[in-house]
Amino acid sequence: MPTSTLHTQLLTFLSPSEIPADQAPFLLDQRKRYVSQNCLVVQPKSVENVQKIVRFCATNRIPITPQGGNTGTVGGSVAQSGIVLNVSKLNQIRNINLADNTITVDSGCILQNIQTAAAQVNRFFPLSLASEGSCQIGGNIATNAGGLNVLRYGTMRDLVMGLEIVLPNGEIVSHLPPLHKNTTAYELKHLFIGSEGTLGIITGATLKLFAPPQTIATAWIGVESIQAAVQLLSLVKNHFAERLCSFELISEFSLHISAQHSHITPPTQSAWHILLELTDSLKRDDLGDLLAEFLYQNHYENSVLAQSEQERQDLWTLRENISASQRALGANIKHDIAVPIVNVADFVANCSAELLQKYPEMQLVVFGHLGDGSLHYNTFLPVKNNDVYQYEDAINTVVYHHVIAQNGTIAAEHGIGSLKKHWLHTVRTPDEIALMRAIKAQLDPHGLFNPNKLLPSD
Repeated sequence: MPTSTLHTQLLTFLSPSEIPADQAPFLLDQRKRYVSQNCLVVQPKSVENVQKIVRFCATNRIPITPQGGNTGTVGGSVAQSGIVLNVSKLNQIRNINLADNTITVDSGCILQNIQTAAAQVNRFFPLSLASEGSCQIGGNIATNAGGLNVLRYGTMRDLVMGLEIVLPNGEIVSHLPPLHKNTTAYELKHLFIGSEGTLGIITGATLKLFAPPQTIATAWIGVESIQAAVQLLSLVKNHFAERLCSFELISEFSLHISAQHSHITPPTQSAWHILLELTDSLKRDDLGDLLAEFLYQNHYENSVLAQSEQERQDLWTLRENISASQRALGANIKHDIAVPIVNVADFVANCSAELLQKYPEMQLVVFGHLGDGSLHYNTFLPVKNNDVYQYEDAINTVVYHHVIAQNGTIAAEHGIGSLKKHWLHTVRTPDEIALMRAIKAQLDPHGLFNPNKLLPSD
């Protein structure tokens, strides 16, 4: 195929320190834990070239690891051989359809660019992630990303109207027209949303757009317990209904390290904190007053309401900088888990008690999207960075035991990848895993697409 339409590099390294800075974005995962080896990085500039590459690899039994922005945290887009098929050069906005409230994009489009394109036509694309300046929509779809606005708008599974996918045989399945209803047999797009590149390569997507928020009310509330936070969530849902967009839980320690990192004074002093946001598509001057009155009447008086856009941004900076502020604590074992909202308090109490009994010097950073029951439950031990991983299986055993005891899941929004595949059996039955293997074998009989990811080894 013409070299003008394809960029390739043959890359072989053994450790993160050996990788040149300009090649690290393709080879090194975000947490600098996984390194691609013995692979060719390929960046096609058209869907047709994706098909040609896939057909060539299928004929020659060459493994393919699909890759977008490479912002994942579970080792899902690193390769041990074959090619890394990076879709970053497939990055065009194909169409904006205001009648159907949709935007059709290439899979390599950066999330923030999609948000901007929507805003330019007075529409809103609600997926919002800390990595939105670099993550790509194909990866967001392949991992069924969630983010800050799931409570109102849902996950990627709820935001995708249609997909264009290149299958492992090089053929293409395309259903991009914005059909709002379609009951013709199986809805195949849902096979690929959340499949982590193991069944096909997403090359295009049609996404839902919404009216942009015209009014925003943001509050930070200190609460004495998670139970009190859950009670507040129930009250807010009942009172403000669909206007509730975000409901974030933040522990005292998480706020402390973020405030230090961000040089922002904590808004409240309490054992736990809630950052909530209401939005309305209509301009109204009373939404903030209604929220203030609601909090006062329900005795949530340890609260701060943002009085300006700068104050709102400061509150969100405290939430979003928790991840960055953790780096000062050293390496850690992270957990991206979810349990039913009613069980969050019991999970945190029971799991934390057992971990601290076994590891008295452990520090816990707990925060996340209480509005949908998902938490970032991160553990830190006072050891050298890489030494922490010798404790990983033991710590995960404790955490996942308590997750399962509360009818939860070990992967809420980051996926399974390489990191968690050997834990999949704890949350999926043998019959479910067998069905997944059968689907994989039907679509990818030679196991070439993102091998050794998601499904546990036989």
